[in-house]
Amino acid sequence: MSMNFTGTPTGTGTGGNSLTTDLNTQFELANMAWIGVAAAGVWIMVPGVGLLYSGMSRKKHALSLLWASMMCVSLVIFYWFFWGYSLAFSHTTRGNGFFGTMKFFGFKNVLGAPSSVSSLPDVLFAVYQGMFAAVTGALMLGGACERARLLPMMVFLFLWMTIVYSPLACWTWNAQGWLAVLGSLDYAGGGPVHISSGHGALIYALILGKRNDPVAKSGMPKYKPHSVTSVVLGTVFLWFGWQFFNPGSAGNATIRAWYSAMSTNLAAAVGGLTWMFVDYFRYGGKWTTVGLCSGIIAGLVGITPAAGFVPIWSSVIIGIVCGVGCNLATDLKNLLHIDDGMDVWALHGVGGCIGCVFTGIFAADYVNSTAGSYTAPIEGGWLNHHWKQVGYQLAAMCSTIAWTVTITAILLLAMDFVPFLRLRLRPEEEEMGTDEAEIGEFTYNEDTLFVPEPIRSKTSAQVPQHENIDDKIIQPEEAEGNSSTAGSNELQEK
Repeated sequence: MSMNFTGTPTGTGTGGNSLTTDLNTQFELANMAWIGVAAAGVWIMVPGVGLLYSGMSRKKHALSLLWASMMCVSLVIFYWFFWGYSLAFSHTTRGNGFFGTMKFFGFKNVLGAPSSVSSLPDVLFAVYQGMFAAVTGALMLGGACERARLLPMMVFLFLWMTIVYSPLACWTWNAQGWLAVLGSLDYAGGGPVHISSGHGALIYALILGKRNDPVAKSGMPKYKPHSVTSVVLGTVFLWFGWQFFNPGSAGNATIRAWYSAMSTNLAAAVGGLTWMFVDYFRYGGKWTTVGLCSGIIAGLVGITPAAGFVPIWSSVIIGIVCGVGCNLATDLKNLLHIDDGMDVWALHGVGGCIGCVFTGIFAADYVNSTAGSYTAPIEGGWLNHHWKQVGYQLAAMCSTIAWTVTITAILLLAMDFVPFLRLRLRPEEEEMGTDEAEIGEFTYNEDTLFVPEPIRSKTSAQVPQHENIDDKIIQPEEAEGNSSTAGSNELQEK
């Protein structure tokens, strides 16, 4: 979407010489302040994903999923600086809007020139979009839960972000991207963020194979979340961050941003209630907390591509359909025989597709126009009798799925042939747990307590957990009665 800005930039590339030109006069400072705050709000979603996935996992793998979220945000921010932003949002593209150029490699020329969203300078738009990239990567890694080696995961993430995410972001949000030129609508990432991460996670899980489970045998293993508290806290972080994720995608502080905020919250609320009621009837009259949290996320995913285009009342319909559809989609992994333990595909892949199609149905020209002069007009969807819009949405959905599935499979299969990039843990390592096998630290105290500082005593720094440390304290009367024995034992030790 093309936006207007006030003022005329001086020069090219960086928008002019900052020593002689006030680059800020091109932009509204209120818009820049809002998007800067929104970028910080989106960042909090990455550890939110980590908490959600960690809570859903078994205890012996819990830390590895928290680690993956923090590793992801670190690695993706570097990738974004290195060439990610350039490949997605360079001002010129190659292949008729397929891929960006290397003009902004290493953030060269990223400063004060108007970005693809021309109400913002390149450097601010890069900060904000970098958070979107980090969220996408963190979501996709959920497909590897409990069985992936961590070094290959890092290599794969960097390659996946480069070859899968960057082109999709270019197609959808770059002013010259081929899907943007075609006329598809994606307000905040139904395709580049959710459809791509959901289907990327599905292929990751497929190629890794199902987790070892002697009980499930040929069926799909299913484990209870080890910490529902962590699931709730992760959902809280995600819902909070989504209130910057969607409103910030307006690119300005206009009415459209706040309109999309209400649509976002309403879809989340309805999605959560819907999933909870569906689970109540499916699972013996229990008001499941995990179901409520899953439904909230499903509603948030569904409204993401639509929030800045559709009337608020349509958020109720999107929330209900996503709540039911994503709930039922969790059972499809049994039919597909793909062990997607975090249900990334059911929530994000399916939810993103539902939201993409409903955007074409409910998009309204007057909602988009609440941004005033900051946005280009749209023809709307079926509400405006623009029947072709659903076709454009289906083209975006299918091309995103095809690109993601194909490239993800090629990357993973090629990496698995390289000995030191073997994707999966060995069976004994998987049984041990990713935390012990790959990290050497634990979310909770395990069999041994380690003192993380040099020990100058001859006594052991390790105390078995089943022994009470307090029991080791020698009472005064014991010390008097056993002083000679203690002394002789000390001499023997020496």
